[in-house]
Amino acid sequence: MRPSELRLSETTHRHDVTPTHGRLRHRVAMLTAAGILLFIGLGFVDFLSRVPPSEERPSRNADGIVVLTGGSSRVSDALELLSMGYGRRLLISGVHPTNGYSDIQRSLPDSQRLLACCVDLDRSAVNTRSNATETRRWAMERGFHSLIVVTSNYHMPRAIVELSHSMPDIELVPFAVVGEKWREEPWWTSGAALRLLLSEYAKYLFAQTRVAFGGVGQGGMPEIGTQAPSPSKPATVSAN
Repeated sequence: MRPSELRLSETTHRHDVTPTHGRLRHRVAMLTAAGILLFIGLGFVDFLSRVPPSEERPSRNADGIVVLTGGSSRVSDALELLSMGYGRRLLISGVHPTNGYSDIQRSLPDSQRLLACCVDLDRSAVNTRSNATETRRWAMERGFHSLIVVTSNYHMPRAIVELSHSMPDIELVPFAVVGEKWREEPWWTSGAALRLLLSEYAKYLFAQTRVAFGGVGQGGMPEIGTQAPSPSKPATVSAN
């Protein structure tokens, strides 16, 4: 075969193969993207199955109760559980440094007796990870082996991931607080509720991934999107 014929043969071969390779790469990319979307979608469904749709009393009593501040009625519900004898003592975790018992009492006038005897305030925690760290310290100091965890229903999956990682030897009993918005209409009919769930799902995935790799990044910096509560607001409405 003459050199000119050889060059023509090689050029023809390259033109025949290149489109095939391009189509193959495109298909692989499409299948990869579809797989990732399927994984995320199934994960979101699993996450939703862990979000309690309604409030239910704890399945059992515990040594103590911890409430993670940030949502309406979390603290009042935790105080109610304490008054009903579900736990011997309550930790309110994530209280603004400038807030104290008097701020809670102003918001919840009937809480004075319980605040005087059976409630501790954690002002160090700034996010869910540090909530878990401070709760572990409090539980160990008190010698508690079981805790009722009070937080909003959408926040409960991530809270359990962080708390169970921080203190695997302590039994956690969830009590999910369901806000009025969740009772009034299904979450899928509300754009705000859907955005909140998607944001919380992303944080939940990050927490699971971090925990799976040994808890890398357990610093005390506030989470993205977390705002510190205003000093003028009572501890019952501090952000998480």
